[in-house]
Amino acid sequence: MNPDKRRPRILICDAIHPAGIQLLQEYADVDIKTGLSAGELCTAVPAYDGLVARSATQVTAEVIKHGLNLKIIGRAGSGLDNVDVEAARAANITVVNCPDANTLAVAEHTLALLLALARRLPQATSSMKAGKWEKSSLLGEGLAGKTLGIIGFGRIGRQVALRALAFGMKILVNQRQATPELQMAPAVTAVDLYDLLQQADFVTLHVPFKPETQNLIGAAELALMKPTAYLVNTARGGVVDEVALLAALADGRLAGAALDVFAQEPAPNPALVQHEKVIATPHIAASTESAQEAAAVAVAEQIIEFFQQVEVETVLPLRVVPMDKVFAHENVDAKRVNRLAKRLDEEGRLGNPPIVTAVGDGRYMVLDGATRSAAMAQLGFPHAIVQVINSEDGLGLKTWYHTIRQIREEDLLELLTALPLIQLAPIAPTEAAKAMFEYGGLCYLHTASDRAYLAQPAPGANRLDALNQLTEMYIEAAHVDRTLNSNIISLKSELEGFTAVVIFPEYTVAQVIQTTLESGRLFPAGITRFIIPGRVLRLNADLSVLRSKEMSLREKNRWLHEQLLHRQAKGGIRRYEEPVVLLDE
Repeated sequence: MNPDKRRPRILICDAIHPAGIQLLQEYADVDIKTGLSAGELCTAVPAYDGLVARSATQVTAEVIKHGLNLKIIGRAGSGLDNVDVEAARAANITVVNCPDANTLAVAEHTLALLLALARRLPQATSSMKAGKWEKSSLLGEGLAGKTLGIIGFGRIGRQVALRALAFGMKILVNQRQATPELQMAPAVTAVDLYDLLQQADFVTLHVPFKPETQNLIGAAELALMKPTAYLVNTARGGVVDEVALLAALADGRLAGAALDVFAQEPAPNPALVQHEKVIATPHIAASTESAQEAAAVAVAEQIIEFFQQVEVETVLPLRVVPMDKVFAHENVDAKRVNRLAKRLDEEGRLGNPPIVTAVGDGRYMVLDGATRSAAMAQLGFPHAIVQVINSEDGLGLKTWYHTIRQIREEDLLELLTALPLIQLAPIAPTEAAKAMFEYGGLCYLHTASDRAYLAQPAPGANRLDALNQLTEMYIEAAHVDRTLNSNIISLKSELEGFTAVVIFPEYTVAQVIQTTLESGRLFPAGITRFIIPGRVLRLNADLSVLRSKEMSLREKNRWLHEQLLHRQAKGGIRRYEEPVVLLDE
């Protein structure tokens, strides 16, 4: 916050959706100055605390050098290639963007271009407008059964794959680095770039523009493609060598191309735009009303949060955040939530804050403490205290196993076999772990009688839906506990009425976070066990402050900050290295 309590001044350099402007105007003094030259921007920027741009304005190192009061730069879009991020970091200026806001819009535009190429829609339209009826000469291609090569399997690439699968296409993916998202996508095949280019009927690009991706598709790469293949680019113009593309089109070595982005914008090479085999659109893949509104609102929210938050990370990584921005990655047990909500209401204190990680758009995913956050939401709290963990800063993950007790083995198997989303197959216990990995099993059961069963999703079933149906069934039917022990002999001796242990795959932090974000589905309760560096315990915060609807978010963060400073002054903050044994609430 500014020490003089004045409202931040924000400069909007490019046109953004009015919803974002209105939101910013509630918390800051906003000036809209679009179309500024580089010199005009350098002259204007010293007066502002924040700057918002889309793609037209170039926020160069020179602009940043003149931003004497600049604290944050917001890009109302996904890429950051028009912002000198390194110069901003060197100047201690925060840079934010909204990579999720236009994902669906760009994916949909990509499919629109694929269909337009395949069915020759521009030619058909031009022909009809010229008064012609050329039905026989406008023979198109179908997408079903064709191979789509996706270069770059980020947010947009994954959404393109989902939509292309609905058309019955075979999906090949080239990703520069192997990612958990690629491993979790069983309907796609990962290949190297050259195999993809040789096999694909359609190639679509979804990579950022960086030095290593400049001219990623050049003469050598185009020469590998089938002469009947099509190229689609909705990423950045610089990833395609436009001279080489023109030559390939002119020589008949490529059937066509659909381009939404160009090396030079807004004045692309007219020879490329006007080529009869090219469909050209003026960088409008993200230009839908909903995408523009989402981008403007998302960047506005991040800027507002930046200026509202009180920095308490110097004491502990704790923050008061809006309850509606907190969401879980896993399901919760409603009975446990009810019990904890009652206890919190009676005691009026929060002992251990939920552990979250920031995922963009001002939202926080709960990694540990889903029951606590659900209980606070159930009690109607407008805000929650959370411990914010960087997902790349020492965060680890183990997978809990589930022990099932107090149910007959045959009754359990009968219940699980009847589940419509599950296929249960007997397997040798010594082969179960290997089979689960090789065949993409959801989990396997090892029973007290030393039998094993591999659980897989039924054909067409979503993996998380199937996994949730499985766990919910046995949680409802039996007594279930979490364990890290998979030894049948010791489990039988330690647990009375032991029936089976359910062994799940070892997930990664990135898999859990990204799968939840991309699918919108939750993991089953009690499977993931995050290893939290520097977990804060025994906070014992006064819940009446969090419950208050009169205090603002800023006031609550200031209160938290002062509480922590007081504790620190009294020597009440101690850091331990040894592991903690935590009793469930």
